[in-house]
Amino acid sequence: MKKIFFVFSVAFLFYSCGLRKLFQNNHFTSVVIDTLLQDKISIRALVLDQEKIWYAGDKSRFGCIDLNSNQKKEIQISTEKNSEFRSIAQTKKYLFVLSVANPALLYRISKEDLSYELVYQENHEKVFYDSMQFWNDLQGIAIGDPIEGCFSIITTRDGGTTWQKRLSNQSPQLAEGEAAFAASNTNIVIKENNTWLVSGGKKARVFFSDDKGESWSINETPMVQGKQMTGIFTADFYDSKTGFISGGNYEVLSQNFDNKAVTHDGGKTWQLVAQNQGFGYASCVQYVPESNGKEIVSLGASGLYYSNDGGNNWKQFSTDGSLYTIRFLNTSTAIAAGKNKLIRIRFKK
Repeated sequence: MKKIFFVFSVAFLFYSCGLRKLFQNNHFTSVVIDTLLQDKISIRALVLDQEKIWYAGDKSRFGCIDLNSNQKKEIQISTEKNSEFRSIAQTKKYLFVLSVANPALLYRISKEDLSYELVYQENHEKVFYDSMQFWNDLQGIAIGDPIEGCFSIITTRDGGTTWQKRLSNQSPQLAEGEAAFAASNTNIVIKENNTWLVSGGKKARVFFSDDKGESWSINETPMVQGKQMTGIFTADFYDSKTGFISGGNYEVLSQNFDNKAVTHDGGKTWQLVAQNQGFGYASCVQYVPESNGKEIVSLGASGLYYSNDGGNNWKQFSTDGSLYTIRFLNTSTAIAAGKNKLIRIRFKK
C-alpha cells in the first residue's frame, strides 16, 4: 500500500509540475510592435470591427484602417470649430463619434461610404462628454460630466438616429466635485444588459445598472480620491462578476498605490491590488480575451504593463507613455493609440 501511494505521489508531482510549466509558458513574455498610423493627431477612442480599425481623434477627425488591404481613410468633419472626439461606438452598419466640450456634437457615420450626419447637439458651458457604448444595434448610451448634480446621460433606442437627454432624476446623482475622465472611452463598460459607470475627482465610485440604465446602484471604492484629478480613469469587466478599475493621481503620475482594484462580485465590493508595485497613473485597462479573467493589460504614463494573475503582479512590456487607449483584436493581438500614432501590439509567449 505504501509503495502504491509513493508511486501515485511521484506521478502526481510530475503531472502537476508539467501543468504548472505549461501554464507558465502560456503567459506572455514580450511584445512586438509595429506602427499602423503616424501623424499629428490625438486618438483616445477605438473600436475594432473584424479586421477594420475605427478611430476618433482631435481636429474633428475620424478614420479607418483595413488590416487586410492596408487601406487607410481619414475624414475631417466640417464644423464651425475643431472638435475633439474622445468617444466612439458602433452598430452593425454605423459608427458614432461624440465630441467632448461645448458644443457637444454626436455624428452617425455610415460604414459603407463614410457619409455622416449630426444626430445630436448640446450647447452648455459645462457640457463635457466622456464615453459612449451600445448594448445592441438599437440601444446606446453616452455619459458626461455633471451639469445638474448628476451624470449627463443621453440614450438612443432607435439605432442612433435620435438621442434623448435623461432627466436629472433618472441619472445617478454625483457628489460635489465628482465627475468622469475622457481618457480612453472606458468610463462605460457593458456586458449584455449589465452596465457600469466609473467616476473620479472628489469621489471615486462605480455605478451599476442591470436594466440598461433605467435604474442605478452606487458602490464605493478604495481608489485614491479627494482631489480634482484623482480617481477611476478606466475600467473593464471580463464577465458579469470579475472586473478591474484603475487610474490614480494625474498630478502625481508615478503614484502606484491606491490606483488598482479588482472585484469578483460584479462591482459591489472592490479590493486594492499591487500596492506600491507596477504602474502609476493609467488611462486604459483591458482584459485579455479567453484568459479566464486572469490576464490584464494597462496603458498609462509609465508605459504598457501586463498581469497574468488578475492584477496582483505586473510586468512592464514598454516604456512608451504616449499611448492612451487599447483594444484586443484577438487573444494575442491588440491595437493601441495615443499621441500622434496608432500601433499594433503582438503579444509573444
